[in-house]
Amino acid sequence: MPSSRPMPLRCPVCRVPLQAVDNPGAPLSALVCGSGHSFDAAKQGYYNLLVGKGTVFEADSAPMVAARFNFLESGHYRPLAEAVAAAVAPLVPQRGEFTILDSGTGTGQYLRVLLDEVSRRGASCTAVALDISKFALRRASRLNPEAICLACDVWQPLPIADAAVDVVTVIFAPRNGAEFARVLRPGGRLVVVTPRAGHLAAVAERTGMLGIEEDKDARLAESLSGHFVAESARDLDIGMMLTPGEVADLAFMGPAGHHLDRAALVSSLGTGDEVTAVDARFRITVFRPATAAT
Repeated sequence: MPSSRPMPLRCPVCRVPLQAVDNPGAPLSALVCGSGHSFDAAKQGYYNLLVGKGTVFEADSAPMVAARFNFLESGHYRPLAEAVAAAVAPLVPQRGEFTILDSGTGTGQYLRVLLDEVSRRGASCTAVALDISKFALRRASRLNPEAICLACDVWQPLPIADAAVDVVTVIFAPRNGAEFARVLRPGGRLVVVTPRAGHLAAVAERTGMLGIEEDKDARLAESLSGHFVAESARDLDIGMMLTPGEVADLAFMGPAGHHLDRAALVSSLGTGDEVTAVDARFRITVFRPATAAT
């Protein structure tokens, strides 16, 4: 976890700034606020800031996270990670300071590509990665040790200071427009990735994956209205040739994984060497704060 720059963190209990404090006998510092609330790092390197009753939402399970990690490691979605980094790149100052909030970071593989791009530009980066799944954060913190990985619920007040972030990235994750607007600096940007109609259509019905709503773009704009205005959008199509195992990982790593029987899914797909042509269809939308739109 970076310690050379002030962290843009706030205590989830009292909203007082959080600071890293040496924790004797522990490999990582604790996060402590001036009111005395303290949060130790898990041995895997992330901090659990889910307080009170935690979250009512179902976090991704260990098998779901393993499926996501394996699929992304295959490189099929690498063009998407690079496209997100390209959308953020114009915002990064040469040899300046830059702060990223990756909301719904998952296994951290998209953030890894983005951090490498920021590093290539010579900027000094503070990265905060959020997720509700401890299994995802275990992998994310290992992959991105320079990031501050936090378990928290995006629908609760985020443990981030006001106007402290240069860019928020949200890749297939929930979007709390009010909180994103609060933590972004006036010139900051929100980068959102959503699937488009026809996404994974060749395997969606076979695997029980959720369909893409026809009004998804309208619902996205409505969910962010009053806080953000769309500035630009780019469509990205990725053609893939997937083995049965990769199709199973693709299905199980998303929301459908909460109700799919993986063993039955794998059995239905077969174990041969045949491959299936699958098209992934994404939209990468860059939003600016509504207050900066005029």
